[in-house]
Amino acid sequence: MSFPILSTLIFLPLISSFFILLSKDRTSNNSSIYISLFSSFATFLLSLFLWYSLDLNTSEFQFVEEKSWINNFIKFKLGVDGISILFIVLTTFITPICIISCVNSVKIRVKEFLIAILVLETFMIGVFCSLDLVIFYLFFEAGLIPMFLIIGVWGGPRRVYSAFKFFLFTLLGSVLMLVAIIVIYWLTGTTDITQIYEIKIPKEYQNLLWLAFFSSFAVKMPMWPVHTWLPDAHVEAPTAGSVILAAILLKMAGYGFLRFSIPMFPIASEYFTPLIYTLSIIAIIYTSLVALMQDDMKKLIAYSSVAHMGYVTLGIFTLTKQGIEGSIIQMISHGLISAALFLCVGVVYDRLHSRMISAYGGLVNYIPKYSFLFLIFALAALGLPGTSGFLGEFLVLTGVFQKSYLAAMLATFGVVLGAAYMLWLTKRVIFGATNNSEVKKFNDVNKSEIIMLATLAFFILFFGFYPLPLMETFSVSVNSLIDNYDTAVISN
Repeated sequence: MSFPILSTLIFLPLISSFFILLSKDRTSNNSSIYISLFSSFATFLLSLFLWYSLDLNTSEFQFVEEKSWINNFIKFKLGVDGISILFIVLTTFITPICIISCVNSVKIRVKEFLIAILVLETFMIGVFCSLDLVIFYLFFEAGLIPMFLIIGVWGGPRRVYSAFKFFLFTLLGSVLMLVAIIVIYWLTGTTDITQIYEIKIPKEYQNLLWLAFFSSFAVKMPMWPVHTWLPDAHVEAPTAGSVILAAILLKMAGYGFLRFSIPMFPIASEYFTPLIYTLSIIAIIYTSLVALMQDDMKKLIAYSSVAHMGYVTLGIFTLTKQGIEGSIIQMISHGLISAALFLCVGVVYDRLHSRMISAYGGLVNYIPKYSFLFLIFALAALGLPGTSGFLGEFLVLTGVFQKSYLAAMLATFGVVLGAAYMLWLTKRVIFGATNNSEVKKFNDVNKSEIIMLATLAFFILFFGFYPLPLMETFSVSVNSLIDNYDTAVISN
């Protein structure tokens, strides 16, 4: 295909943000909202076309675009495969939902907020399309800026503290990755990912380089013990910021493990697998116990995200077909479920301006539509069969069981704890006694809220019963990843 579809996909939101910047919304923000909605839907449809056009019978990168950038030193190289396309579609699907949500939740500087969302979308899509280490790094780090502004300008009372904590944690984690990229260029003479795969990095350098990349991905994921920035960021971020953070930004790290850590450093990946297992198990159990103690809905969901990402890292480093496929499904599923849960919190927050669990109770009596949707998302989060949350966790645990009985048993205990805190949350908020008379005055979900939540509920249930479209997409790419890993380890 001669048409630069990936470049169009990346830069369409950015171009649209310039139109919003130039628009003259003196009295209302309608034109800005319409432009951003049109742009995000167009980007989503383009990503669906890309998915439809992808050849699922090959693991090779497709729709490759390559342009010389800095004196042939760095190439602007893009491409997608069966793994990256799913994250691109997830990104383009979540963005218009975030834009719709801001109609109810963002009251000041709406125009600037929409620009930040669209610029962030550009950087997120760029991460999943990059086939050059430097280009990947630039997109990976550039996303910090709009997210920093979203938290710092439109966040809660402690927004400045949370924004700086988020920025510094993720930036410092990525400094070592930049050093590693320089070392890789020195060793191989290129930053082209496909060429690095073929050249193969000498094994004596792999451990240190793996740790450098790990330092960035572990913070971004986030893994225990560098997870503390996430609850603060979620609590203070506006609803749309929390949705993007949970649904997309956390997945960049999981994607990084699949795209860089395992294929570029296979020997180091095998060496550090026990470390990943240990940190993942601690994350699953510890953060689940912490979630049980929370009185803030956003904090509870944030800690649950850390626990769910523990399953992702656990599954990836089983380096089995079931484990890796389960991790990818878990990431896609968590992207939908966490987005839905944060939107649910946003819906009641807009009415009562409180995130405290104790402020609610008995919502099923007053807003039944909302309560029904919340119940679906809560059950999906705890991994109920028939929802997308079940399949990811089941496959991960199957993969882990093949490698370590102990790790599988401990991870399964984490599932029990996950059910405990989600059911506890549901009981306190949806059922239980009504603690606040203001709750009785709530209006049920409006049109925009029902569109967002019902759409997410549909796909959570659809992929729960029929995950084949996802599995067919990444199956060949996952097989190729495992085969290349096994070959590298055996030859060592």
